[in-house]
Amino acid sequence: MNTPSAASSSPAPAAPATASVPTGGAPTAGVPTAGVPTTDGPGRRGGSLGPLGLVLAGGVSVQFGGALAVTLMPRVGALGVVTLRLLVAAIVLLAVCRPRVRGHSRADWGTVVVFGVTMAAMNGLFYQAVARIPLGPAVTLEVLGPLVLSVLASRRAVNLIWAGLALCGVFLLGGGGFSSLDPAGVAFALGAGTMWAAYIIFSARTGRRFPQADGLALAMAVAAVAFLPLGIVESGSKLLVPTTVALGASVAVLSSVLPYTLELLALRRLPASTFAVLMSLEPALAATAGFLVLNQALSATEALAIALVIAASIGAVRTQVGRGKAKGLESDGEFGTGG
Repeated sequence: MNTPSAASSSPAPAAPATASVPTGGAPTAGVPTAGVPTTDGPGRRGGSLGPLGLVLAGGVSVQFGGALAVTLMPRVGALGVVTLRLLVAAIVLLAVCRPRVRGHSRADWGTVVVFGVTMAAMNGLFYQAVARIPLGPAVTLEVLGPLVLSVLASRRAVNLIWAGLALCGVFLLGGGGFSSLDPAGVAFALGAGTMWAAYIIFSARTGRRFPQADGLALAMAVAAVAFLPLGIVESGSKLLVPTTVALGASVAVLSSVLPYTLELLALRRLPASTFAVLMSLEPALAATAGFLVLNQALSATEALAIALVIAASIGAVRTQVGRGKAKGLESDGEFGTGG
């Protein structure tokens, strides 16, 4: 949470596409418009390596930011880490975007407030999860939220296959009953996935009501303000320790600011379908980050479980994209990472 990658986690996080809705984050926080036609002309295929690299770099940044957040938790706790991440990300986005606060309707503000609260919940739940279970399994369970949303939105029988494949992966991941994973961690990860699905919906609505990334910046500020009391209660003055602030800022940059920027640039030339498939690789990136940074090794069964969920996510994405093409429609959703 992969927020947002905001987010997130949550940011915050990556995932299957849905009908005219985005897919986690961070996510990333899901304000860039996906599916923008490329203008690369005849060299489009060769030139696509650039945006593909940007998206992959953003995904790596999100998951390594999440791994760094886990190392910060002994200092300030999970809620303290989320508070620092959201605060720093909000400050940076507000400074860069300088969103206009006047001239918006009550419905506009209602949407951005719900988006911000959803973002805060997604990140909070995801970091509670990774405090209890390894990063790879946590992101795999979180991805189920967008996957379920994709299946429900498409209403195609073939997506039942992808849902079944994902459930097989979850069954394997839990060792047939989640006896190998902390039950509370599993519950928090599934809750983060639910919030990721809600985040996707309100990210799209916010993107339609606010220009550029203004809605994201305002929602991030709402998320930071909403979460601040929780961080103060859990961590208090620990949030003001210079070393802790520096590490928290690093988490915010890696998990929110950097991936948002990279994906925004990539989506100007990258088809939404390709972007969504790449987001489906988040569990694998998370498992890699967990192994390299946190020494969280996966068993062969856990690796197979993650592979099944990734395959289900990619299948759901491609099915949805194929449906859109059959209708002659362009995908105009917005995407974002979770956790």
